[in-house]
Amino acid sequence: MHTFQPCPIDVFEENPFTLLSHDWGVLTAGNHEKANSMTISWGGFGVLWNKNVCYIFVRDTRYTKEFIDSYGTFSLTFFQKDFNRSILMYLGSVSGAREDKMKMTHLHINYADDIPFIDEGNLVITCKALSAVRITPESLIDPKIEAEHYKDGNLHTMYVGEILQVLAR
Repeated sequence: MHTFQPCPIDVFEENPFTLLSHDWGVLTAGNHEKANSMTISWGGFGVLWNKNVCYIFVRDTRYTKEFIDSYGTFSLTFFQKDFNRSILMYLGSVSGAREDKMKMTHLHINYADDIPFIDEGNLVITCKALSAVRITPESLIDPKIEAEHYKDGNLHTMYVGEILQVLAR
């Protein structure tokens, strides 16, 4: 396992607009017995309820959602720019309910205060879920969003997570 050091959030220099949308992250949730990971590219960072937070979107059908709902914590792992993009695509397209994604990708789970994350990353953000809001067709003000992103009815839940710590390798 790699060694990760705490990084003060006030020196966090990553671009929040490219970190998720362009570089992608891997969302991991679970415990020491079982965890699951998936690629994410929608979300952001900010301040809410006087806390540093991130917000992420997880489709209702994703296996990882069960782990966030059960354990109330999750991590976001980010990788070096030259990390194998096909691994990230695999993590985002295959369900951990059907196969062992860590075994197939040769990635490893590590833990920070019992919150699982991907050991091969170089930046990790651990979070405690504060809120879960299901996106519904009625909540969408712009009708194009449903037509473009939810034709199949597979909606998202938006999780707001308090950032507990930022770790750098």
